[in-house]
Amino acid sequence: MATSNPAFENDEPVLTSDRTSHTATKPSLAAVTAKSSAKVNQFQQPPEQTTDSNTSRTGALPEMNLMKNIHKVQRDKWGKDIEFLLSCIALSVGLGNVWRFPFTALENGGGAFVIPYLIVLLLVGRPIYYLEMLISQFSSRGCINVYDASPAMRGIGVGQTYSTFIVMTYYASLMAVTMRYMIASFGDPLPWSECNDAWNATCIDSRLITNMAENSTATAVSSAELYFVKDVLKEASTIHDGIGTPDWRLVLCLLVPWTCICLTLIKGIKSSGKVAYFLAIFPYVVMLVLLIRACTLEGAADGMLYFIKPQWDRILEAKVWYAAVTQVFFSLTICFGNVMMYSSYNRFHNNVYRDVTIVSIMDTLTSMLAGLIVFGVIGHLAHVLEAPDIKHVVRGGAGLAFITYPDAIAKFTFWPQFFAIAFFLMLFVLGIGSNVGMATTIMTVIRDRFPQLQPALVAVGIAIVGYGIGIIYTTPGGQYVLDFLDFYGASFVALVLAVFEMFTFAWIYGVSRICRDIEFMLGIKTGLYWRICWGFITPTLLAAILLYHIATYETFTFNGYVYPDGMYAFGWCIFAAGVLQLPAWAIYTFLKRKEPDWRDRLLHCFKPTHDWGPEDPELNAKYHESVYKHEQSLPRDRSLVRRMFDNVFS
Repeated sequence: MATSNPAFENDEPVLTSDRTSHTATKPSLAAVTAKSSAKVNQFQQPPEQTTDSNTSRTGALPEMNLMKNIHKVQRDKWGKDIEFLLSCIALSVGLGNVWRFPFTALENGGGAFVIPYLIVLLLVGRPIYYLEMLISQFSSRGCINVYDASPAMRGIGVGQTYSTFIVMTYYASLMAVTMRYMIASFGDPLPWSECNDAWNATCIDSRLITNMAENSTATAVSSAELYFVKDVLKEASTIHDGIGTPDWRLVLCLLVPWTCICLTLIKGIKSSGKVAYFLAIFPYVVMLVLLIRACTLEGAADGMLYFIKPQWDRILEAKVWYAAVTQVFFSLTICFGNVMMYSSYNRFHNNVYRDVTIVSIMDTLTSMLAGLIVFGVIGHLAHVLEAPDIKHVVRGGAGLAFITYPDAIAKFTFWPQFFAIAFFLMLFVLGIGSNVGMATTIMTVIRDRFPQLQPALVAVGIAIVGYGIGIIYTTPGGQYVLDFLDFYGASFVALVLAVFEMFTFAWIYGVSRICRDIEFMLGIKTGLYWRICWGFITPTLLAAILLYHIATYETFTFNGYVYPDGMYAFGWCIFAAGVLQLPAWAIYTFLKRKEPDWRDRLLHCFKPTHDWGPEDPELNAKYHESVYKHEQSLPRDRSLVRRMFDNVFS
């Protein structure tokens, strides 16, 4: 194709694109270089800085690209490669590993769930994680600018940032609850171990040992559950009359996580990289202590066995595989823009293949470790209560961390305060590690758009806005709003955009070009496993899981509570605000182009921008020359089937 591109006023000169021309003749590289260089030289001072007509075609290209990129601001980099790895571990290993994975495994076949989980991890999780790391490290671009690879699809990055912002605000509110529990853990006795008359409910002290088999019909509720619902959340029974006023204690506790996040980001990626040493390593120290304690509890072995024992009759259920995909999806935090953001600060030649392997293994092992710890304690709880089944004492989601586990700790006869503090401190550090990643994503988007802003100013601004919005979740109706926004503004939006993300990089930008980029960046060939996953398996599985989600959609409820009709309308508006970013930015990109023919305009909307590629000017020049040579070598008359085959296997 013609490599000169007049479509963008600020995109001159344009040398290469990622597709072969549809025009009848291909201009030589020297001619293109001379033409483009002439355009540049119109604006160069002094006038005598011109391109020699005898310059070789390989020499002219780097010179032209150097002029093009001379004023480009260099991106911050990690102090050490290990800081990137530890930051990714802190990001991926979070609250979902502690309370979501164990309960999801229990609900979907126990040990049998691990088999679909590992298969999905290999076919969906690792390929997407590797792809997001590669594409951002290669281009040194964040989750929005990385779509310079296909500008019409930029709305994917905007929508993912939108979802990340929503998750960031409510994630910090969970840290506030964790902080409230950690402070309360210093009390003797533990405040949730005894009933409170103010709760006005039939209550049983959690510190007492009662026989559930003999009291299976009783309506009494444990003090641990009432403490969480009545004292900490002050949860309302309905939000038809509003969400209520914030709880001042949670409002104060909310200051702690946001202060930690702000201080971590005060110097941008350089300061957050240093904090990653603590955020990634400390939770494992606490987990080791809790695992040792769990193994010494009577009945712990039964709980652990219940967790890992396979229920083979469940392994072929579609629901189990759906649960495995969603668990991998949110456990690794892929398709939210966070991984891309961290990778964009890497050295160009950093070995991300190694990092992907380490992070995916660590994430899986952490989930299994957390499951053993939690179910070891739950097994002990079931043992002392003489429960007929462990399911009778298990709560899902946040209830596992804030009801079931505290209820078990309250029955410890040896130093319950220490183990309560250790558990909630671990939760807090895990949550902060993930929340720092989300806040850094927002900071990166802002600073990519306004590079003159200081990191400290942006960090303070994010903290203030996040804290202000987070106060909503400290109200009696806060949990209703939290789950509602998680479904309509985060989970659903991210799943839809994930399908388009994979399609964009696999079939618009192209698997074959990704593989050439990898070879250019790391000097390694890409195996069939990655090619087939990127080209066929991963996009197909993501599309299938989205269709399954839509086909099995039921009206969203919170613990059986049906929201007012207006809330559902609001929820779909939130969903639309995220997903419609894709067509909106595609239309904007199309209208911005200046080609006279609409077909050429549409075609260029999906081609990389002129400066796509490595951040370093010399590498960028070499890269564009290699792309140009590859384009010239492609046959013109390939069939559609041949193009699809070449895209994956060439």
